[in-house]
Order: sequence, then structure tokens, then C-alpha cells
Amino acid sequence: MLYNNLKVIDTDSHWSEPYDLWTSRAPAKWKDRVPQMEERDGKRRWWFDGNIPIGLPIASSVIGQDGTKVTGTAFFDMDNDVVHRASFDPDARVSMLDSLGIHAQIMYPNVAGFGNQNFLKSSDEALRLISVEIYNDALAEFQADTGERVFGMALLPWWNLDAAVKEIERAHANGLRGIVTCANPEEAGLPDMGTSDWDPIWATCSELNMPVNFHIGSSKGNMDFFGRAPWPSFGEERKLAVGSANLFMGNARTVGNLIYSGIPERFPNLKFVSVESGVGWLPFFLEILDHQMTETAPNELADLSMSPSDYFRRQFFGCFWFERSTIKPAVDFLGSQCLLFETDFPHPTCLYPRDDVSLMTALDGLDESDIRAILQDNAAKLYRIDIE
Repeated sequence: MLYNNLKVIDTDSHWSEPYDLWTSRAPAKWKDRVPQMEERDGKRRWWFDGNIPIGLPIASSVIGQDGTKVTGTAFFDMDNDVVHRASFDPDARVSMLDSLGIHAQIMYPNVAGFGNQNFLKSSDEALRLISVEIYNDALAEFQADTGERVFGMALLPWWNLDAAVKEIERAHANGLRGIVTCANPEEAGLPDMGTSDWDPIWATCSELNMPVNFHIGSSKGNMDFFGRAPWPSFGEERKLAVGSANLFMGNARTVGNLIYSGIPERFPNLKFVSVESGVGWLPFFLEILDHQMTETAPNELADLSMSPSDYFRRQFFGCFWFERSTIKPAVDFLGSQCLLFETDFPHPTCLYPRDDVSLMTALDGLDESDIRAILQDNAAKLYRIDIE
């Protein structure tokens, strides 16, 4: 099978952060305030700045110590002590990659939030920044410890754009291959990404070849499993299912705003990734953007030299994992050069264990060159991963 001859790159996995990630690396003056897992007043939580809860005591991993996968909501009772060590340990992760036939992974956070929105809960900007720096340093260590097989995307201190530029430069110098950031900074009272305030971020990422990754749930408003999406009468499992499905679609807002803002026009070498959002909806949504561009915004969008779908083809990427019937239509509309494969390991709904039959069913009808691009070449080029 072609799949077995490729160095498959998984473009979305997660890290069940070790409980001492921050405390073991923090200078003495910060040890009691950086993120840490403790029981306080009978509640075991991730705490920040002393008494601010930012995460439940769960690993967000559905892979047990014996390698079995759990379904439903049972993972809410699984912490780092009961999940597979590949969820947090570099050596175990490499062994897992080998068993799954995966050459490399891109890795995203849990504790800080998928867009680093949780650190904003403290008003102390110095604490926020050192927590970001410690995390990004730990990512560089994890990358080295896995022999350049797992590449964590650097957190961005997006609430301070000058500091954010410096952190992008520092992360790049430390060997990290991209950033992950909040999709909706305006929720926190900051300028939205369509303003010129963000141009130094785009210019730095473009110059350093650091792709900008928008993971689903990367802002307070987008991270809503049990709030507005499910009907109140639903049980916990049904709420999780409906909430998750809506969460996956949340990046449509980000993609549309980025393109209409003119950022891809001004920074033609900048790359964006819509992470864990699937790809089947892209042809429909981009066709809407193409239509609306001339129908409802002919004046404000007159400076755009390309159609929204063409900007996507040139500068954006979408990641798929569960889809079976929508990959070929997406390739027919977009081509294969802007699609990526992911597993979402070890999160709920992840592709685990390995299932070649289902994957090849999803890719049925594609040329060998398209399959090679989606499973290997696109991600290798985007994240500068050696496949020789």
C-alpha cells in the first residue's frame, strides 16, 4: 500500500502536560504562581496565579495505560496517572508513533487553552509571559527528546503584540516550527486581527516561515461544548456530541475574516492552518465567500486581487481526520496542495488505533500524487520537517 511507503505526518495531536511542566522550570519567585496541578479546598485543578482555576484534573486523553481507547464521557475521570504515557512522555510518544506508522506529529496544548486564552485570566502580564516562555521552552525540549519527531506549536502572548513578536523570534531561534494563537482577541478588548496592529505579527511569521495555526476552540467564545450549541434537555453525552460538532465548524468565522481582511493580499507568503476543523465544508464555504465578495461587498473588497477560494489555495490549509466521503470533493474543488492529515491523538474522537482500510477508503479515487501530498509532502514543506 502507498500508505506504508510514506512518512506520514500527523498535523494535529495534543499533549497532556506533565503536572510539573511549569513548576520544575520556573524561577523561585514564580513557582507558586505558574500553572500547577494541586488540590485546594477539596478541588483538584490546574491553578494559575495562586487561586485561578484554568483546567480540570483530566488528561484529555482517551487512551488507557493498556493501549485501549475509551469512548463517551469516561475520559472526564482520566488523569495523567491512568492514561497511556504517550499522552505526555516523549519516549512513549515515539514508540506510539512507530506502532501507528506515523513519522512526525504537530502538537498542541491543553492547559493554556487551544489558543492560549486561559492565561488571560490573570491580570499579571509578567506572569502570563513567563508562563508562555516556560511552555515554549518545554516544547523545544520535547521536540529534541523525540528526535525531531514531535513538533509543538509555540504559544503566543497575543495580549501584548510587541512581546508576541519577540516570542515568535525566540521560538524560531529555539527550533520551533510555527505558532498557535487566539482566534478572537477582540473578546478580550484587544484590536481584532483585521487591524494594522497585527501587521508586525504577520510580517514576522512570514519572514521566519512560521505558519499561523488556528486550532478549534481557540477563544472563550469558540470553546463552548455545553453552552449555546446543545439543547438544554440533552444528556451529557448528547451535549458533548452536538457541542463538539459545532466546535469543529467554529473556524469558518476565522477563515472568512482572515481572507476578507486583506491579510493574505498584503502578506502573500504567510501560511495559515485551520486545525481540527475538517475539510468537507470548505468548498461550500469558500464558494459562499466568492459569491458574497462581489454581491454584497464590491466596494470594500475592491482591493483584493484574487477570489477568496484562490487565497485559500495559495495560503491556507485544512486538516481532516474522521471524514470518509468528503475528501475527494474537497480535492476536486481546492486541489490537494492545501489539505493535511491529522489524528487528534490522544483526544476524544481521535483516529486510534491505526485503521488503514478506513483511511484508504477516504482517499479512494485520488491520484497517488494527491495522497502523497496530503499525507506527507504538504506538511513536510509547511513545517520544515525532514523526510529524506
